[in-house]
Amino acid sequence: MSDFWVFGYGSLMWKPGFAHMETARALLHGYRRALCIHSNVHRGTPEQPGLVLGLDRGGSCLGLAFRVPGELMDEVLVYLRAREMINNVYVEKHLPLRLADGRQVTALAYVADRSHRQYAGALPAIEAAAIVGRASGQSGANTEYVMSTVDHLRKMGIRDHRLENVAALLAGLTSI
Repeated sequence: MSDFWVFGYGSLMWKPGFAHMETARALLHGYRRALCIHSNVHRGTPEQPGLVLGLDRGGSCLGLAFRVPGELMDEVLVYLRAREMINNVYVEKHLPLRLADGRQVTALAYVADRSHRQYAGALPAIEAAAIVGRASGQSGANTEYVMSTVDHLRKMGIRDHRLENVAALLAGLTSI
């Protein structure tokens, strides 16, 4: 079995949860990191859904690619599917990435399913901040999720202006 790659654009970047033998910065074209998924368990409830990240069509996304030994494929796929596919709001895709050193690889990525009932679409920052600001679920406050994500991305030297705009609005809401 040959090695395979997994693309992380959110919490997988700092908390992959699976064994891997190489990590590399990676650029994905054709998709962007977006708060486009309604969360009604981890960061919200059915009555007050929150928002979590998904890869949505358009733009590009800087993230991390993890090279996984081929002999761990079944184990890692079971883990990733349990983590990412709980509500089937993502679609597994194999997408081309360009690694920081110039290599081109194909990686497994979880893309937002635009036909799923939890797909929120492209929301204006003010609307996203309002949703996030009032939502909380089993894994905690939605605001904490967004602020932590922005903090982790900044520490990794990755800027996401859309997400940073939502975080700035949330910071303004919490200081009132």
